[in-house]
Amino acid sequence: MNRGKSGKLFVALATIFILLSVIGETVPAGASPAVGIVQKMGGTTSIVRQGETISASISQEIFENDILKTGRDGSMGVVFSDDTLLSLGPESVLVVDQYVFAPRQGKFSIVLRMLRGTAAYLSGLISKLAPESAHFETPSASIGIRGTHFVVKVEEK
Repeated sequence: MNRGKSGKLFVALATIFILLSVIGETVPAGASPAVGIVQKMGGTTSIVRQGETISASISQEIFENDILKTGRDGSMGVVFSDDTLLSLGPESVLVVDQYVFAPRQGKFSIVLRMLRGTAAYLSGLISKLAPESAHFETPSASIGIRGTHFVVKVEEK
């Protein structure tokens, strides 16, 4: 192999190594794939992931067990991989307790837990394909989602 080709191969391999290192830092070790993305946001918004608070941003990936938070002036719109739409209003806290969208394996589950604030929800494919697998929980009620949309407000006591 001549010197020019080996130099290009080294650069290519180094680039791949760097990209894999960067990707590894953005996805928690042992984490499942992203379940959705932040599509819209305004004001103060954050995501608590594995005990660490990070600022939310447009196109930010959402993972199972993430806690989505909005501040006094905050709002956040999330699109899940099954096309479920979720909008959070000011001073909201919501936990993505469970999310499975594996149509080829016939596995579906979405469990969202609203701790406080306001949310608008428009169901996606999970609630259409397996309505018994879609749940929205609040401190005082649990909603079984059967292919619909709704708005909920949870106030602190």
